[in-house]
Amino acid sequence: MGHEKPIEPFSDLHREGDHVRAVLLHDPTVEGLDMAIYMDASGSMREEYAYKTQQRSFLEWLRGAPMKEPSNDVEPQVRWMLEYLATKDRNGLLRVAYWACGTNGRQVEAVGELKGTDVKQYKFPGAKQLGGYTYLEPALRDYVKYLEEQVKVGAKRGCAIIVTDGRLHDAEAVEKFSEEVARKIASGRLPRINFVLVGVGDDIDEEQLEHIAHAEYPGVGHLWCHRIAKEITQVAELVAVLVDETMTVAAGGTIYDDKGKVLKTYEGRLPAVLEFEVPEEAKSFTLEVNGQRYTQPLPDEDHDEDEDHH
Repeated sequence: MGHEKPIEPFSDLHREGDHVRAVLLHDPTVEGLDMAIYMDASGSMREEYAYKTQQRSFLEWLRGAPMKEPSNDVEPQVRWMLEYLATKDRNGLLRVAYWACGTNGRQVEAVGELKGTDVKQYKFPGAKQLGGYTYLEPALRDYVKYLEEQVKVGAKRGCAIIVTDGRLHDAEAVEKFSEEVARKIASGRLPRINFVLVGVGDDIDEEQLEHIAHAEYPGVGHLWCHRIAKEITQVAELVAVLVDETMTVAAGGTIYDDKGKVLKTYEGRLPAVLEFEVPEEAKSFTLEVNGQRYTQPLPDEDHDEDEDHH
């Protein structure tokens, strides 16, 4: 089966049999949200953390322009994420940390709680010691422990953005810990938590990221979402996992199948999450909203939940 990735204005797409769940791109506001960014500090990131000074052009040199500030590949990415995500956070402070540090790749090195204002002041040179392996589970434990402390002072929901450039060495442990987190959420011992894996560079194992992101947990649904950094066109895609049925994106809309038949009409409000049935042979559907039409190709019927796109 070929993957059909969501295209604007959709941020997520899921098909099971004739049932489709499509999430619209929406900039959500979630009360009591506590956010964090965890940056991959495994050895393969060494080049990305290395500072390089951009050469002045001949004209700049002639004019006596000042030397350019050295920077690395990570800083601009983390700065824009921090700036945006801080607008979602309950107190505008994000926990920022490196993961996969230390010789064994199991250490987490906290940078601190950073504000989203004046982000250019922050430097991200990498962890003190880059890791030899890429172990993610310790970072998840670190965030859950942090969130448990934040709940005492007003946090009602958590979301951690995890940046990685390669293949995880502990995918099974990640899945096992995710099950534990989901059980605690379902029983009310933890607030709702989501993890967003953001793949950077050309060596990411997208299949592995998808496998983790597709898991559904009883009473919770999806904990994970994954994004490929170079495919992100709007910052709101980072937090698409926070969008739910209670959020409204427009005053109404209509969904058609690929033959033009009306599948569902929304009167009064168009929710950010659309759920509807499509004919078995349907290859796409169209959403009409505010006089505009948006057509989204559909994946084939899903026989294996690992084939969905999240």
